Amino acid sequence: MAKKALLVGCNYPGTKVELHGCANDAKRMYKTLISRFGFDESDILVLLDTDESGMQPTGANIRSSLAKMIRGVEPGDVLVFHYSGHGTQVPAEGGALDETGAEEAIVPTDMNLLTDDDFREVVNRIPPGATFTFISDSCHSGGLIDSAKEQIGGSSALISGGAHSHGFAGLGDVGGDGGFMGLVSQGLQSFGNRDLQSRDFHFSHDSIENRIEERVNRYRSEGDGEPQEESYERHGGRRSEWGDPAEGHGGRGRDQYEEYSHSVKSREIPIAMLTQILGERTGHKVDVGNIRTTLFDMFGDDASPTVKMFAKMALEQLRKRGGNQEGVMGAVSSLATQFLAAKLEGEDSEQAAHNGAPAENAAHFRPRPRRGGRSLDVGILLSGCQPNETSADAKPAHGESYGAFSNAIQAVLSETDAALSNRELVLQVRKKLESQGFKQHPCLYCADDKADAVFIGN
Repeated sequence: MAKKALLVGCNYPGTKVELHGCANDAKRMYKTLISRFGFDESDILVLLDTDESGMQPTGANIRSSLAKMIRGVEPGDVLVFHYSGHGTQVPAEGGALDETGAEEAIVPTDMNLLTDDDFREVVNRIPPGATFTFISDSCHSGGLIDSAKEQIGGSSALISGGAHSHGFAGLGDVGGDGGFMGLVSQGLQSFGNRDLQSRDFHFSHDSIENRIEERVNRYRSEGDGEPQEESYERHGGRRSEWGDPAEGHGGRGRDQYEEYSHSVKSREIPIAMLTQILGERTGHKVDVGNIRTTLFDMFGDDASPTVKMFAKMALEQLRKRGGNQEGVMGAVSSLATQFLAAKLEGEDSEQAAHNGAPAENAAHFRPRPRRGGRSLDVGILLSGCQPNETSADAKPAHGESYGAFSNAIQAVLSETDAALSNRELVLQVRKKLESQGFKQHPCLYCADDKADAVFIGN
């Protein structure tokens, strides 16, 4: 039985979205895998953007490292992917209907996003009998393996409660070509294409546009969308973006919190900040609708498979609708244009867009079928929070910074030598975070038989 792990820590040093505890989280997990779970040092790859001498945690490097880790995997093998860094949400492709109306994504150091669909594609390539444990200490991390079954979470409350405070509530209302073409049109027009003005290129109604605009404006009013950092020693009993300090991510109130003297920062890159960063790096205006085309423009063949698929779908749909071809092709760089042109010359679009992934895993990233009521899905996701929540990055006045979720996992494991199931660990971590004053709710997504299986076991 092989045991392999990929550990990623993104602190984004020197940027406006810098975090403090992510590299430390990866280093602590490295030690834990060796000392507690019997991993060999040679079978653990660590990517840190604080270590300039090592491989950087870019989107392309994370994807290639995941591909290398799952290559040749056999039943019984144990695979672990621990990500600590920023998370975000982008509008679901084509107005896809789900409880959040968005795709959850992790944010590598170069902003080359990996989405829930990308992780579904990875999981689908692992044979039954192996396990892939994905621990994500990032905002909006619930649901990062698309279509994985929720065992511990809050989706039922989200669905019954309608719009929630952080997700793209309402995106699921837009279906069919109207919603899809509205998103594509908005994106391409932001690149300078002003010729696509037919009614097919507008939102079917104003709910998606208004709700996204409201969320973007809210973040911009809080300092150009930049995640806020709050010191509870400095702010005392005042309210912050986390809510009442007695209830929020970092809070116990001033009288109880002074002994800790933490600064607490969100591990979220809000949509307004994401578009601002992409705009600064590309030199053109980036809006919600052209995030994917911008990522394709920036990273070309190194972009996420879903980004490449989306770019191809956009071009094909616009060609079918009689869009101005010069304007469309001018929306992407020369490299991206060449890539798209090659794919449109008769190559298998799904196979090409996913860069060698099996055709069965391509366009829709369907989960593995069930057999006799027992799922063959090997993916196990332990998320730092629900899809509509943010995770905390804590910076103590004394001692090393950490992610609240990663730190709670370490604390729970240190309290017992007994094996814990995935369910037991997540429930105990929830209690640990609550006792520490952090207002986030870790979740568990996996097949029924994996919920009560041993954490990082087989």
